[in-house]
Amino acid sequence: MASAAGKLFAVIICSTVVSAKEIKPTSDPVWEIRHLLPEANLSNNSVTNVTVQVGATAFLPCLFRHLADHQVSDQVSWFRRRDWHILTTGIFTYTTDERFSVLHPDESDDWTLQIKYTTNRDNGTYECQLSTGTGVISQFVNLEVVVPKAVILGSKDYHVQLGSTIRLVCIIEESPTPPQYVFWYHDDGMINYDTRRGGINVSTETGQKTSSRLTILDAHYNDTGNYTCSASNTQPASTSVYVSHGDKMAAILRRKSSSASSAASHALLFVSVSLGYVFCCVNVR
Repeated sequence: MASAAGKLFAVIICSTVVSAKEIKPTSDPVWEIRHLLPEANLSNNSVTNVTVQVGATAFLPCLFRHLADHQVSDQVSWFRRRDWHILTTGIFTYTTDERFSVLHPDESDDWTLQIKYTTNRDNGTYECQLSTGTGVISQFVNLEVVVPKAVILGSKDYHVQLGSTIRLVCIIEESPTPPQYVFWYHDDGMINYDTRRGGINVSTETGQKTSSRLTILDAHYNDTGNYTCSASNTQPASTSVYVSHGDKMAAILRRKSSSASSAASHALLFVSVSLGYVFCCVNVR
């Protein structure tokens, strides 16, 4: 009986050890994001450039290799050059801004500075510094936080005839990574999934330059209004759409053409008068 209990106890111990091993987290906090890091330059006074989208997490690389003879964990520090603020020393953080932390796997060469929820104020140069008995070794990282912007192709005023098709194209520029979403708004209402109106289609293609196309069939008078293209962490863009009947549409186009011709005529008149004045002055002299 005691022997059976001992075997049962051993089985329980073994299963517990196996379970603990299965759920043990990785000891390398950089492993999951290593593919996102630019290749760090290991030479002294090296400079690495990192670009991230506003609101994203920035990873600033820093590696010091072949320094096993030093107590590196006590000597590696990150500084923000703008105000010389010490952000981290070793694995400890010396700022009240909880967005900053250092990622350092045990017994590794990585001293990656992590900045969460980046803002425009995070732009600038950061220094990873190793103090040794013979001096200081520094690596610099220039961080650029960019704000993507949406651009709706065409003019600010879009005139369309009653019953025709409204087509708007939005391009997301200066975006290091594709946006998580692109929403279209008619005045204050989001219309990506509007089933009441019907005839609305939104197609978005992601890539180095994300594009989103809004198509509205059989334009109604109620479709007149402000249309906005809005993507995640992106400056939105807007355009005004006017739906008019055939005769009224022609009148609008004639007015626009007339305005353009009038502006050109005024400009030509101004140039003619200016040239006449110059010639007059030259002849007088």
